[in-house]
Formats: sequence, structure tokens, C-alpha cells
Amino acid sequence: MCGILAVLGCSDDSQAKRVRVLELSRRLRHRGPDWSGLYQHGGCYLSHQRLAIIDPASGDQPLFNEDQAIVVTVNGEIYNHEELRKRLPNHKFRTGSDCDVIAHLYEEYGENFVDMLDGMFSFVLLDTRDNSFIVARDAIGITPLYIGWGLDGSVWISSELKGLNDDCEHFECFPPGHLYSSKSGGLRRWYNPPWFCEAIPSTPYDPLVLRNAFEKAVIKRLMTDVPFGVLLSGGLDSSLVAAVTARHLAGTKAARQWGAQLHSFCVGLENSPDLKAAREVADYLGTVHHEFHFSVQDGIDAIEDVIYHIETYDVTTIRASTPMFLMARKIKALGVKMVISGEGSDEIFGGYLYFHKAPNKEELHRETCQKIKALHQYDCLRANKATSAWGLEARVPFLDKDFINVAMAIDPEWKMIKPGQGHIEKWVLRKAFDDEEHPYLPKHILYRQKEQFSDGVGYSWIDGLKAHAAQHVTDKMMQNAEHIYPHNTPATKEAYYYRMIFERFFPQNSARLSVPGGASIACSTATAVQWDAAWSNNLDPSGRAALGVHLSAYEQQTASANAGVVPPKIIGTLPQMMEVSASGVAIHS
Repeated sequence: MCGILAVLGCSDDSQAKRVRVLELSRRLRHRGPDWSGLYQHGGCYLSHQRLAIIDPASGDQPLFNEDQAIVVTVNGEIYNHEELRKRLPNHKFRTGSDCDVIAHLYEEYGENFVDMLDGMFSFVLLDTRDNSFIVARDAIGITPLYIGWGLDGSVWISSELKGLNDDCEHFECFPPGHLYSSKSGGLRRWYNPPWFCEAIPSTPYDPLVLRNAFEKAVIKRLMTDVPFGVLLSGGLDSSLVAAVTARHLAGTKAARQWGAQLHSFCVGLENSPDLKAAREVADYLGTVHHEFHFSVQDGIDAIEDVIYHIETYDVTTIRASTPMFLMARKIKALGVKMVISGEGSDEIFGGYLYFHKAPNKEELHRETCQKIKALHQYDCLRANKATSAWGLEARVPFLDKDFINVAMAIDPEWKMIKPGQGHIEKWVLRKAFDDEEHPYLPKHILYRQKEQFSDGVGYSWIDGLKAHAAQHVTDKMMQNAEHIYPHNTPATKEAYYYRMIFERFFPQNSARLSVPGGASIACSTATAVQWDAAWSNNLDPSGRAALGVHLSAYEQQTASANAGVVPPKIIGTLPQMMEVSASGVAIHS
């Protein structure tokens, strides 16, 4: 991932303004530590912080067309860039960068080329011939992007809030799948897939079609000129990513450059569910496995850094971002610059445990559509910013445009959870890779119950966060919460604690409005909370809040305690399943 910052139509073209843009761009340097670039044309500034993944030697940005009249700053990867180059035979490319095609596509097709791009991207393109510009963001919002407006009428674009929050009168999230054109002065949606209108599809389920679509999505993401690996939690999604990658790595350019044995990475508290399952999958696939341990205290100590980097106060996002943030630092320290991850599957296939209570296929399908549309505010934001904090790029094959089209065209009756028929959550995905002759994974891994990342790293992680927040947020503070924070009022001490930290870093009203809110159970939308009357009294984003579904649900823990089962040890008033070690995060490779 890279970091982009653009100031467009500014009334100030002074050296002082250039220095200010450079200063703000440096706030994004963690995203791209390999090189910095700034282009100025009158009152337009395009800056770039580069993480070099493709063509590290010559792909520095901003990028230009042949006569340098068109200038582009891009964050992302264009997986079909070689195919697109072939469609531009009369153009001369300056670099081997995958993003080099964008300026030339604009020259050839005008503003209507964005849907030709297959990848994850955010970019700003300036046409110096008439000082017009366009801004675009990828279909699902895998790459983060914000838009702001200055009092002088200028338009600001940044990969992160911190690049523009101090200098804009108003700013907001740039919507995924949209394009902003200065010529029309507004946004329009360029991404219009069949599923977007939420009509109920009727295509029969074909496991081989689904399997082939996912394998293609993974293979195209093996495009890299730097060392890479896979994030492996031991759950279904990351295990499938690892299995398909391991199966197809041999013979690729990446394998010729960096070796055919795949590296895998996992993080968790000592003896957590994820560590055990990931180790087993790694042994089965023969990966070079790196296991990172963290303590509850390590995570708590990192919370402020995490909130600064991921730019949210959403509880479940912060819970899951913290172990990922810690893991990303260790991965980067090993010299790895890109990882492939499993985000998006639960939204597409109804994998969260609350989907057990979906009343019918129509509501299940509409919920999956809403979840995909909101990914840029939750899991995409987490996966991108938690890794980019350390200059590490995360790629997500489940969010491949073609794969989503295939998966969302399936009659949602097949996605319904039917325990009596052996159809657990994400059964259609599990069945697609249940190959008796050439198995991708061991059966018990292929059919392992869903664990949310913040749960799977160790249940005492969330319990420890709650205990820590209770030490810093009093009952009196909670009584006045609606007056202190009238928008998205924190309902728990944990949420209040995160909100205090967020507001210290991002005090503007636009910043607090950029974070979603509303009732949720185990990561559901507010609509799905109505699926079970009991949930309204137990609103928590953990999968364990899905009472009667999760094998370690909160109600079962309470029952165990009442039956005399010894609870986790309390060390320094923080519930932990292990001692807090002074040495911090332990690594076993």
C-alpha cells in the first residue's frame, strides 16, 4: 500500500503551501516508506508515499503520460495491467509499474475507463491541459480514501484522515465504487454489479464454478516483485487462501524470485484457538510458519497507536485491529512487504454466527449485500490500515470483483444455515473445497466453526480490554455519555474509552461523523438484530454474543462459572489466560 495526498484548485501556489503539503504528506509515510514524490502545477499538488511492490526500481510516483500533461498519484495494485497494456499499443510506458496504465487509459478512453481496472486502488488524476481532475476508489473500498473541502474552494484527497483533518473545513469518507469529476463537480457510481440492487438471485449452486472463481482470484494476487506470505488464523477463510496459494505458487514469477515454499503468519495469546488451528494447517500445507504471541498487556499498551492508525472508535474494529497491528510489525521486520488475507468471506456467504437466525433466504441475501457495502468501514479499513501502519500490504482475494459476482449470483437458499442437513455457516464455500481425491484441507479444519479474529486470538483478549476500560471509565462518566458524545453515544465503558482516545487525535466533527454506529450483535447490521428478540439485551460485537450458537457463548461461560469451573486467573486486575511477560511478544518460526 502507498499513501496519497492531493490538494486541487487551491488559491495558494506559494512555497509555504508546498511545504505544508509536504508536511501533511509525511503523516502518511508509514504507508509508503520506500520513496516520496510531489508534483505541483499552479494551485494543484499531488503527493505520494510509495510502498514498492511492483517494479521497485523505476515505479516511483507521481506517474505521467508521454508528454507529462496527465499526472497520476495512485495507491493500489492493478492486477490486469499487462492485459491493459496490450490494449494500448500506441502508448509508450515509462515504467513497469502496474499503475502506469492509468494515465494512458484516461488518454484513450476519457473518464470512463475505471471499470476496466481489476484490482484495489485509489487515485487522483490531474489533466494539466485544462486543470480538470478525477478521483476514483475501488469497487469495495479495499483501499481507504477521504475527501475534504477547504474554505478557499479547494478539494483535498487523502488515503487517511490525518492527511487532511487539520486543514479542511469539512471532510468525509470517499465512497467505494465512485468517481469524482471536477468537470461535473460531483460523485457518480462507476461500480454497478447485478447484486447491488439486492434483488434475490436464482443461479443454482455449482461448487466447481465457485472453486474455480476463487482460485483465479488468488492466483492473480501472486503478482509481486517482493517477498510475501499469507495470514493464517486456522479458520476456514485464511486456511483456504493459504491452501490455494500453496497449490498454485510453484511456477509463478514470485516462486522463481523468492522460492516455492510459502510463508504463513499467525498471531494470538498463548494457547489461543487460532494458534493451535493455524499450526495444524501450516503443517498440513508445508508452509514456513511464523507464530507470534502477544500478551493482553501488549495489546492494551498498543491501543492508542492502533486508534491513531486505523482512525475509528468502532469497538469490534479496534478489538480485531490490535493483534493484526502487532503481527504486521513483526512480519515487516522479517523483510516481508505483502500478505494475502481472508477478509470478505463472512459478508459474502453469511458466515457470521448471527446468520444462524436468518428467517429466510430473502433477508439473508439483503443482509449479505448490506454487509459487503459496509466493508470499507469495518474489515477493509482494519486490514488495510493495521498493516499499512508498518508499510505492509494486504491483498484480499475474496473481494475480487469477478468472484463476488459469482458468489452473489447463487440462490441464497444454498447459503441458509440448516443444521439438520449438515449445512453450517458458509457451507457452500466449504463444500466447494471438499475434494476427497485432492484435499485442500483436513476435514475438521474445513468445517471448523466461525471465530471472529478478535475472539480467535484468545477469548481473554476481549475480557482484558473490558476490564482495562472499566478502570478508566467511571459509572458517572457513563451517566453523562449522551451529553459528552451525542453522536454515536458509547453504550459501554469499552466504547467510551476508545472514543476518548479517538477524539484526542481527531477532534473535528467531520471525524466523528466518519465512523459508523448503530446496534449490532456479533457484527450484524441493526436490521439483523431483530432476528432474535433476546439479542437486543446483549448487544456486543463478539461472536460469543450469538447466544445459543457459538460453542463458547457468553451464557455458557456464565453457566460454567456457576457450576464451580475456575475462571481465568486475574493478574493485575486484568483477566488473562497466561502470565503477562516482561519480554512482550514472543516469536516462534
